[in-house]
Amino acid sequence: MSPDSAQVAVRLAQQIEASGPVSVAEYMRVANTAYYGRADPLGAAGDFITAPEISQMFGEMVGIWLSDLWLRHRPAACYYVELGPGRGTLAADALRTMKRLGWEPSVHFVENSPALRAKQVQAVPDATFHDNLETLPTDAPLFVVANEFFDALPIRQIVSTPGGWRERVVVQDGVSGFAAMPGACVTEDLIPEQFRTAAMGSIYELCPEASSIMHQLSARLAQQGGVMLVIDYGYTQPALGDTLQAVQSHTYADPFTNPGQHDLTAHIDFFELSNCAKNCDLLVAGPSDQGAWLSALGIDQRAQILAAANPSRAADIASARNRLVAPDAMGALFKILAAYAPDWPQPEGFGL
Repeated sequence: MSPDSAQVAVRLAQQIEASGPVSVAEYMRVANTAYYGRADPLGAAGDFITAPEISQMFGEMVGIWLSDLWLRHRPAACYYVELGPGRGTLAADALRTMKRLGWEPSVHFVENSPALRAKQVQAVPDATFHDNLETLPTDAPLFVVANEFFDALPIRQIVSTPGGWRERVVVQDGVSGFAAMPGACVTEDLIPEQFRTAAMGSIYELCPEASSIMHQLSARLAQQGGVMLVIDYGYTQPALGDTLQAVQSHTYADPFTNPGQHDLTAHIDFFELSNCAKNCDLLVAGPSDQGAWLSALGIDQRAQILAAANPSRAADIASARNRLVAPDAMGALFKILAAYAPDWPQPEGFGL
Protein backbone atom coordinates (compact mmCIF):
# COMPACT_ATOMS: atom_id res chain seq x y z
CA MET A 1 0.00 0.00 0.00
CA SER A 2 1.44 3.38 -1.04
CA PRO A 3 1.68 6.28 1.47
CA ASP A 4 -1.18 8.07 -0.29
CA SER A 5 -3.37 4.98 -0.13
CA ALA A 6 -2.44 4.39 3.50
CA GLN A 7 -3.56 7.92 4.38
CA VAL A 8 -6.93 7.39 2.67
CA ALA A 9 -7.37 4.06 4.47
CA VAL A 10 -6.52 5.65 7.82
CA ARG A 11 -8.96 8.50 7.20
CA LEU A 12 -11.76 6.10 6.31
CA ALA A 13 -10.96 3.86 9.28
CA GLN A 14 -11.07 6.84 11.64
CA GLN A 15 -14.39 7.99 10.16
CA ILE A 16 -15.88 4.51 10.58
CA GLU A 17 -14.56 4.19 14.13
CA ALA A 18 -15.97 7.60 15.09
CA SER A 19 -19.35 7.48 13.34
CA GLY A 20 -20.00 3.89 12.32
CA PRO A 21 -20.09 2.25 8.88
CA VAL A 22 -20.09 4.48 5.80
CA SER A 23 -22.22 3.91 2.73
CA VAL A 24 -20.67 2.45 -0.42
CA ALA A 25 -21.30 5.87 -1.97
CA GLU A 26 -19.29 7.68 0.72
CA TYR A 27 -16.47 5.12 0.48
CA MET A 28 -16.38 5.56 -3.31
CA ARG A 29 -16.44 9.35 -3.02
CA VAL A 30 -13.50 9.49 -0.59
CA ALA A 31 -11.46 6.93 -2.54
CA ASN A 32 -11.98 8.50 -5.97
CA THR A 33 -11.39 12.06 -4.75
CA ALA A 34 -7.99 10.94 -3.47
CA TYR A 35 -7.28 8.81 -6.54
CA TYR A 36 -7.96 11.48 -9.14
CA GLY A 37 -6.27 14.16 -7.09
CA ARG A 38 -2.90 12.43 -6.78
CA ALA A 39 -1.78 11.80 -10.38
CA ASP A 40 -2.70 11.26 -14.02
CA PRO A 41 -4.21 7.74 -14.12
CA LEU A 42 -4.45 7.44 -17.91
CA GLY A 43 -2.34 5.69 -20.53
CA ALA A 44 -0.12 2.64 -20.74
CA ALA A 45 1.83 3.72 -17.67
CA GLY A 46 -1.36 4.43 -15.71
CA ASP A 47 -4.32 2.31 -14.72
CA PHE A 48 -6.68 2.53 -17.69
CA ILE A 49 -7.05 3.98 -21.17
CA THR A 50 -10.05 5.81 -22.60
CA ALA A 51 -11.27 5.97 -26.19
CA PRO A 52 -9.72 9.40 -26.98
CA GLU A 53 -6.30 8.06 -25.93
CA ILE A 54 -6.64 5.07 -28.26
CA SER A 55 -6.96 7.16 -31.42
CA GLN A 56 -7.50 10.72 -32.61
CA MET A 57 -10.38 9.32 -34.67
CA PHE A 58 -12.62 9.17 -31.61
CA GLY A 59 -12.38 12.87 -30.81
CA GLU A 60 -12.65 13.70 -34.49
CA MET A 61 -15.95 11.83 -34.75
CA VAL A 62 -17.25 13.73 -31.73
CA GLY A 63 -16.14 16.96 -33.37
CA ILE A 64 -17.94 16.02 -36.61
CA TRP A 65 -21.12 15.16 -34.71
CA LEU A 66 -21.12 18.45 -32.81
CA SER A 67 -20.22 20.43 -35.93
CA ASP A 68 -23.11 18.93 -37.87
CA LEU A 69 -25.56 20.17 -35.24
CA TRP A 70 -23.90 23.59 -35.14
CA LEU A 71 -24.02 23.91 -38.92
CA ARG A 72 -27.69 22.96 -39.06
CA HIS A 73 -28.76 25.26 -36.20
CA ARG A 74 -26.22 28.09 -36.46
CA PRO A 75 -26.51 29.67 -33.00
CA ALA A 76 -25.05 33.18 -32.81
CA ALA A 77 -22.83 32.07 -29.93
CA CYS A 78 -22.24 28.81 -28.06
CA TYR A 79 -19.94 27.02 -25.63
CA TYR A 80 -18.15 23.67 -25.72
CA VAL A 81 -18.42 22.09 -22.27
CA GLU A 82 -16.72 18.86 -21.23
CA LEU A 83 -17.24 17.08 -17.92
CA GLY A 84 -14.14 15.33 -16.58
CA PRO A 85 -12.01 15.89 -19.71
CA GLY A 86 -9.18 13.49 -18.79
CA ARG A 87 -6.00 14.80 -20.40
CA GLY A 88 -7.95 17.09 -22.72
CA THR A 89 -7.26 14.77 -25.65
CA LEU A 90 -10.87 14.38 -26.77
CA ALA A 91 -11.42 18.15 -26.63
CA ALA A 92 -8.22 18.90 -28.55
CA ASP A 93 -9.13 16.47 -31.35
CA ALA A 94 -12.76 17.58 -31.47
CA LEU A 95 -11.89 21.30 -31.45
CA ARG A 96 -9.32 20.84 -34.22
CA THR A 97 -12.04 19.21 -36.32
CA MET A 98 -14.56 21.94 -35.47
CA LYS A 99 -12.07 24.63 -36.53
CA ARG A 100 -11.64 22.97 -39.92
CA LEU A 101 -15.42 23.08 -40.29
CA GLY A 102 -15.64 26.77 -39.54
CA TRP A 103 -16.33 27.30 -35.83
CA GLU A 104 -14.32 27.87 -32.68
CA PRO A 105 -16.53 27.77 -29.58
CA SER A 106 -15.37 29.01 -26.21
CA VAL A 107 -14.17 26.02 -24.17
CA HIS A 108 -15.23 25.21 -20.60
CA PHE A 109 -14.00 22.24 -18.55
CA VAL A 110 -15.62 20.94 -15.37
CA GLU A 111 -12.70 19.34 -13.53
CA ASN A 112 -11.66 19.01 -9.88
CA SER A 113 -8.33 17.17 -10.22
CA PRO A 114 -5.27 19.47 -10.08
CA ALA A 115 -3.16 16.76 -11.73
CA LEU A 116 -5.53 16.44 -14.68
CA ARG A 117 -6.11 20.19 -14.97
CA ALA A 118 -2.37 20.57 -15.58
CA LYS A 119 -2.58 18.14 -18.51
CA GLN A 120 -5.75 19.78 -19.86
CA VAL A 121 -4.09 23.21 -19.93
CA GLN A 122 -1.34 21.76 -22.11
CA ALA A 123 -3.87 20.24 -24.53
CA VAL A 124 -6.35 23.16 -24.60
CA PRO A 125 -4.59 26.31 -23.32
CA ASP A 126 -7.63 28.58 -23.68
CA ALA A 127 -10.00 26.45 -21.62
CA THR A 128 -11.89 28.00 -18.70
CA PHE A 129 -12.11 25.73 -15.65
CA HIS A 130 -15.07 25.14 -13.34
CA ASP A 131 -15.35 23.22 -10.08
CA ASN A 132 -19.05 22.54 -10.70
CA LEU A 133 -21.93 23.22 -13.07
CA GLU A 134 -23.14 26.37 -11.32
CA THR A 135 -20.50 28.64 -12.87
CA LEU A 136 -21.00 27.51 -16.48
CA PRO A 137 -22.15 30.30 -18.85
CA THR A 138 -25.88 30.95 -18.98
CA ASP A 139 -26.17 33.25 -22.01
CA ALA A 140 -25.83 30.89 -25.01
CA PRO A 141 -26.35 27.24 -26.05
CA LEU A 142 -24.11 24.53 -24.56
CA PHE A 143 -22.51 21.67 -26.47
CA VAL A 144 -21.83 19.26 -23.60
CA VAL A 145 -19.66 16.13 -23.77
CA ALA A 146 -19.38 13.59 -20.94
CA ASN A 147 -17.03 10.75 -21.87
CA GLU A 148 -16.51 8.21 -19.07
CA PHE A 149 -17.60 10.80 -16.53
CA PHE A 150 -20.76 9.38 -14.95
CA ASP A 151 -19.24 5.94 -14.23
CA ALA A 152 -16.89 7.41 -11.59
CA LEU A 153 -19.66 9.10 -9.58
CA PRO A 154 -20.53 7.51 -6.20
CA ILE A 155 -23.25 4.86 -6.30
CA ARG A 156 -25.56 3.64 -3.57
CA GLN A 157 -26.05 -0.14 -3.37
CA ILE A 158 -29.22 -1.63 -1.87
CA VAL A 159 -29.13 -5.36 -1.08
CA SER A 160 -32.00 -7.79 -0.50
CA THR A 161 -31.80 -9.48 2.92
CA PRO A 162 -34.17 -11.60 5.05
CA GLY A 163 -34.87 -8.35 6.93
CA GLY A 164 -35.77 -6.40 3.80
CA TRP A 165 -33.85 -4.23 1.36
CA ARG A 166 -30.95 -2.54 3.16
CA GLU A 167 -28.27 -0.10 2.06
CA ARG A 168 -24.87 -1.69 1.67
CA VAL A 169 -22.27 -0.14 3.96
CA VAL A 170 -18.50 -0.40 4.35
CA VAL A 171 -16.88 -1.55 7.60
CA GLN A 172 -13.34 -2.19 8.72
CA ASP A 173 -12.08 -5.70 8.09
CA GLY A 174 -9.09 -7.23 9.82
CA VAL A 175 -7.83 -9.04 6.75
CA SER A 176 -8.31 -6.77 3.73
CA GLY A 177 -8.89 -3.43 5.40
CA PHE A 178 -12.53 -2.91 4.43
CA ALA A 179 -15.57 -4.98 3.51
CA ALA A 180 -19.15 -4.34 2.39
CA MET A 181 -22.19 -5.65 4.26
CA PRO A 182 -25.91 -4.87 4.65
CA GLY A 183 -26.55 -1.91 6.92
CA ALA A 184 -29.29 -1.36 9.47
CA CYS A 185 -31.49 0.98 7.41
CA VAL A 186 -34.46 -0.51 5.53
CA THR A 187 -34.62 1.17 2.11
CA GLU A 188 -37.37 -0.70 0.26
CA ASP A 189 -38.93 2.56 -0.94
CA LEU A 190 -35.91 3.06 -3.23
CA ILE A 191 -36.45 -0.24 -5.05
CA PRO A 192 -38.57 -0.33 -8.25
CA GLU A 193 -41.71 -2.42 -7.82
CA GLN A 194 -40.58 -5.08 -10.31
CA PHE A 195 -37.48 -5.90 -8.21
CA ARG A 196 -38.92 -5.96 -4.67
CA THR A 197 -39.37 -9.75 -4.58
CA ALA A 198 -35.90 -10.49 -6.02
CA ALA A 199 -33.77 -13.28 -4.54
CA MET A 200 -31.82 -12.72 -1.34
CA GLY A 201 -28.47 -11.10 -2.05
CA SER A 202 -29.72 -9.22 -5.10
CA ILE A 203 -28.25 -5.73 -5.42
CA TYR A 204 -29.91 -2.64 -6.84
CA GLU A 205 -27.71 0.36 -7.64
CA LEU A 206 -28.61 4.02 -7.96
CA CYS A 207 -26.53 7.14 -8.43
CA PRO A 208 -28.25 10.27 -7.07
CA GLU A 209 -25.35 12.47 -8.12
CA ALA A 210 -25.61 11.35 -11.75
CA SER A 211 -29.34 12.05 -11.74
CA SER A 212 -28.78 15.48 -10.21
CA ILE A 213 -26.10 16.45 -12.73
CA MET A 214 -28.16 15.20 -15.66
CA HIS A 215 -31.19 17.10 -14.40
CA GLN A 216 -29.22 20.33 -13.94
CA LEU A 217 -27.70 20.16 -17.39
CA SER A 218 -31.00 19.18 -19.00
CA ALA A 219 -32.70 22.18 -17.41
CA ARG A 220 -29.89 24.38 -18.76
CA LEU A 221 -30.27 22.94 -22.28
CA ALA A 222 -34.04 23.41 -22.18
CA GLN A 223 -33.53 27.07 -21.26
CA GLN A 224 -30.36 27.95 -23.21
CA GLY A 225 -30.52 25.49 -26.10
CA GLY A 226 -27.88 22.99 -27.07
CA VAL A 227 -27.04 19.30 -26.90
CA MET A 228 -25.41 16.80 -24.58
CA LEU A 229 -23.47 13.67 -25.55
CA VAL A 230 -22.97 10.95 -22.92
CA ILE A 231 -20.45 8.19 -23.70
CA ASP A 232 -19.99 5.43 -21.14
CA TYR A 233 -20.60 1.80 -20.28
CA GLY A 234 -23.88 0.92 -18.64
CA TYR A 235 -27.32 -0.60 -18.99
CA THR A 236 -30.27 0.65 -21.00
CA GLN A 237 -33.12 -0.71 -18.81
CA PRO A 238 -33.51 -0.94 -15.01
CA ALA A 239 -31.53 -3.94 -13.76
CA LEU A 240 -30.15 -5.71 -10.72
CA GLY A 241 -26.48 -6.50 -10.18
CA ASP A 242 -23.26 -5.45 -8.49
CA THR A 243 -21.27 -3.44 -11.06
CA LEU A 244 -18.81 -1.73 -8.70
CA GLN A 245 -15.29 -2.44 -9.92
CA ALA A 246 -11.72 -1.31 -9.36
CA VAL A 247 -8.98 -1.11 -11.98
CA GLN A 248 -5.26 -0.76 -11.31
CA SER A 249 -2.49 -1.12 -13.89
CA HIS A 250 -5.10 -2.22 -16.47
CA THR A 251 -6.15 -5.15 -14.24
CA TYR A 252 -9.23 -5.62 -12.07
CA ALA A 253 -8.65 -5.23 -8.34
CA ASP A 254 -10.63 -5.57 -5.11
CA PRO A 255 -12.67 -2.35 -4.68
CA PHE A 256 -12.40 -2.62 -0.89
CA THR A 257 -8.62 -2.75 -0.58
CA ASN A 258 -6.15 0.11 -1.03
CA PRO A 259 -8.76 2.89 -1.36
CA GLY A 260 -7.40 5.84 -3.33
CA GLN A 261 -4.92 3.63 -5.17
CA HIS A 262 -7.20 2.46 -7.98
CA ASP A 263 -10.07 3.72 -10.08
CA LEU A 264 -13.54 2.87 -8.72
CA THR A 265 -16.36 2.84 -11.27
CA ALA A 266 -19.83 1.39 -11.82
CA HIS A 267 -22.07 0.94 -14.83
CA ILE A 268 -24.34 3.89 -15.45
CA ASP A 269 -28.12 3.77 -15.76
CA PHE A 270 -28.88 5.17 -19.22
CA PHE A 271 -32.60 4.67 -18.57
CA GLU A 272 -32.45 7.04 -15.59
CA LEU A 273 -30.34 9.61 -17.45
CA SER A 274 -32.79 9.52 -20.37
CA ASN A 275 -35.71 10.10 -18.01
CA CYS A 276 -33.94 13.06 -16.39
CA ALA A 277 -33.58 14.66 -19.82
CA LYS A 278 -37.16 13.90 -20.84
CA ASN A 279 -38.49 15.28 -17.56
CA CYS A 280 -36.91 18.61 -18.55
CA ASP A 281 -38.66 18.43 -21.93
CA LEU A 282 -35.53 17.51 -23.88
CA LEU A 283 -35.55 15.06 -26.77
CA VAL A 284 -33.37 11.95 -26.55
CA ALA A 285 -31.53 9.87 -29.14
CA GLY A 286 -30.09 6.48 -28.22
CA PRO A 287 -28.55 4.94 -26.34
CA SER A 288 -26.75 3.35 -29.26
CA ASP A 289 -23.73 1.06 -29.28
CA GLN A 290 -20.51 3.04 -29.65
CA GLY A 291 -19.39 0.94 -32.61
CA ALA A 292 -22.58 1.58 -34.57
CA TRP A 293 -22.47 5.30 -33.77
CA LEU A 294 -18.83 5.73 -34.84
CA SER A 295 -19.45 3.74 -38.02
CA ALA A 296 -22.46 5.88 -38.91
CA LEU A 297 -20.33 9.02 -38.51
CA GLY A 298 -17.62 7.74 -40.86
CA ILE A 299 -14.81 6.32 -38.75
CA ASP A 300 -14.02 3.70 -41.42
CA GLN A 301 -13.49 6.38 -44.06
CA ARG A 302 -11.37 8.41 -41.64
CA ALA A 303 -9.23 5.35 -40.86
CA GLN A 304 -8.63 4.81 -44.58
CA ILE A 305 -7.56 8.44 -45.05
CA LEU A 306 -5.18 8.29 -42.07
CA ALA A 307 -3.69 4.99 -43.24
CA ALA A 308 -3.13 6.33 -46.76
CA ALA A 309 -1.36 9.39 -45.35
CA ASN A 310 0.70 7.29 -42.88
CA PRO A 311 1.42 3.91 -44.53
CA SER A 312 3.89 2.91 -41.82
CA ARG A 313 1.11 3.27 -39.22
CA ALA A 314 -1.65 1.56 -41.21
CA ALA A 315 -1.71 -1.54 -38.99
CA ASP A 316 -1.87 0.55 -35.80
CA ILE A 317 -4.67 2.70 -37.22
CA ALA A 318 -6.68 -0.40 -38.18
CA SER A 319 -6.11 -1.89 -34.73
CA ALA A 320 -7.29 1.30 -33.03
CA ARG A 321 -10.37 1.44 -35.23
CA ASN A 322 -11.22 -2.16 -34.35
CA ARG A 323 -10.74 -1.54 -30.63
CA LEU A 324 -13.19 1.37 -30.76
CA VAL A 325 -15.79 -0.29 -33.00
CA ALA A 326 -15.65 -4.08 -32.72
CA PRO A 327 -18.47 -5.66 -30.65
CA ASP A 328 -15.98 -7.82 -28.72
CA ALA A 329 -13.93 -4.74 -27.77
CA MET A 330 -15.43 -1.33 -26.90
CA GLY A 331 -17.99 -1.25 -29.70
CA ALA A 332 -20.85 -2.93 -27.83
CA LEU A 333 -19.82 -2.34 -24.21
CA PHE A 334 -19.89 1.45 -24.54
CA LYS A 335 -23.12 3.29 -25.32
CA ILE A 336 -23.87 6.74 -26.71
CA LEU A 337 -26.79 8.86 -25.52
CA ALA A 338 -27.73 12.29 -26.86
CA ALA A 339 -30.13 14.79 -25.29
CA TYR A 340 -31.05 17.98 -27.09
CA ALA A 341 -33.37 20.97 -26.94
CA PRO A 342 -36.74 20.46 -28.68
CA ASP A 343 -36.18 23.11 -31.35
CA TRP A 344 -32.75 21.73 -32.30
CA PRO A 345 -32.02 19.39 -35.24
CA GLN A 346 -32.27 15.63 -34.84
CA PRO A 347 -28.71 14.36 -34.28
CA GLU A 348 -26.96 12.00 -36.67
CA GLY A 349 -25.52 8.60 -35.86
CA PHE A 350 -28.48 6.96 -34.13
CA GLY A 351 -30.25 5.31 -37.04
CA LEU A 352 -33.38 7.38 -36.50
